[in-house]
Amino acid sequence: MAFGFAPPSTTSLTTATGGASRHGRLLEPAEWTAAGIPLLTNPREVVSGLHSRHNPDPSTAVIAVLGPEERLVASASFVPRSASADGWDYRNALLAGLRRVIPHDLRRRTPVRTAVLMYCREGDERWTEEDGAWMWGLRDACTLHGLRCGAYITLTRGGWQVLGEGRGGRHPSSESRPERLGDTGAEFAPLNLRTGAGAAEPLRRTAAR
Repeated sequence: MAFGFAPPSTTSLTTATGGASRHGRLLEPAEWTAAGIPLLTNPREVVSGLHSRHNPDPSTAVIAVLGPEERLVASASFVPRSASADGWDYRNALLAGLRRVIPHDLRRRTPVRTAVLMYCREGDERWTEEDGAWMWGLRDACTLHGLRCGAYITLTRGGWQVLGEGRGGRHPSSESRPERLGDTGAEFAPLNLRTGAGAAEPLRRTAAR
């Protein structure tokens, strides 16, 4: 599967005419790579598990918390209010989702759990400003919840891609049917998630046994 970044005209913080990026707060690919995000040992297993639990449609974000040996502790999925949201809004939405499914670890000196984000969207696997805004939001939400910032994964028609690592696959994709999980997790009833802009969105959450 090919991996790359969109042309500079779409990745810059400013547009060709000198205007500000519509996403405002974001991380560029080089900044994300320099942050030393821990690599997933088995990204395909993580992606397949989240896809089976949440069956995300395009524009759906899935935030997951992993414990030792990448065991899923909890996860939540939601649709952000707008694709043109600032990284600040994405941070608030992710933080709200985390607070609803797992207590914070702020009392620990060093984070012991890792949060990863899988975002299902249109387009190909190349980095976009929207991805950069999600990256900024994930990093900040992890800091405020006492978690280690983990991988950012995109799920498109072409498959899945761990941005910044060059690892990906064709299955699952945004058009795949979810595989059966068996008895690996417990499903909870839908809740309402309020984004930073105050719009109510459906939140699905899971907690692993």
